[in-house]
Amino acid sequence: MGGVARPARRAGFTLVEAAVVVAILGILLAMGMPSMSNWLLARRAAAAAVFYQDGMVMARNQAIAHNSASRLVLTENANGQMDWRVDICLPNLATPCDDDHGTWSTVDSAVAGFKSVGRSAQAMPGEADMAQSLAPSGATDVYFTPLGWVDQRVAPRLASIVIAPAARRQGAFRRQAVVLTLGGIAAVCDPDAADHTARKCPPAA
Repeated sequence: MGGVARPARRAGFTLVEAAVVVAILGILLAMGMPSMSNWLLARRAAAAAVFYQDGMVMARNQAIAHNSASRLVLTENANGQMDWRVDICLPNLATPCDDDHGTWSTVDSAVAGFKSVGRSAQAMPGEADMAQSLAPSGATDVYFTPLGWVDQRVAPRLASIVIAPAARRQGAFRRQAVVLTLGGIAAVCDPDAADHTARKCPPAA
C-alpha cells in the first residue's frame, strides 16, 4: 500500500523542554548552595585550626632544637584574623628571655642561625564568616622553655584558640579548638565534646 511518508521527528530538545531542564537545575542548585557553602567553610575552618597548631608546634620545636627560649606571637591582620610568628632567644643567668628582656630573633636578624618565621592568615575566611576566641582574654603570645614546656613565668600566656562560625553563619560548622598543654603539646580538639571521648580537649596550660 502506498502512502505519504511522514517526516522523521528531529532529535534533541525543544525550546520548552530546554527551559524546563534549566529551571529544574536552577532549583536544585539553589537548594544545594547553602549546604555546599557550609561544607566549604567547615573545611577552611579545619585548615585554620591546623594553621595555628602548626605555629605552636614550630615554636616548641625551635626551642628544643636550639636549646633556647621561643615564643609564638599572634597579630591581627586586615582580614580580622590572626597571623603568627615564631621567635627564639638564648637565655642566660644575667638576661632572661621574656617580654622585656633578651635578644630575640626577628624576620631580618638571626639568633643562633635562626630568623623568625611568620605565617599569614590572610587567606582564611574573614571575621564575617569565622570567629576566633583567644583564651585567656587578651593573651596573644606564649613562651616556651628550652625543654619545650610552656614558660609559666610569662603571663598572660595564650592557652587556647577557639574557632567558631560568625553570627551570620551560625550552624555552618562545629566549633574547633587548638589547645596548648603545659608540656607544650598543641592539640586540635572539640571544645563541646563529651567527657572521656577522643575529641575532648585536654587541660590547657
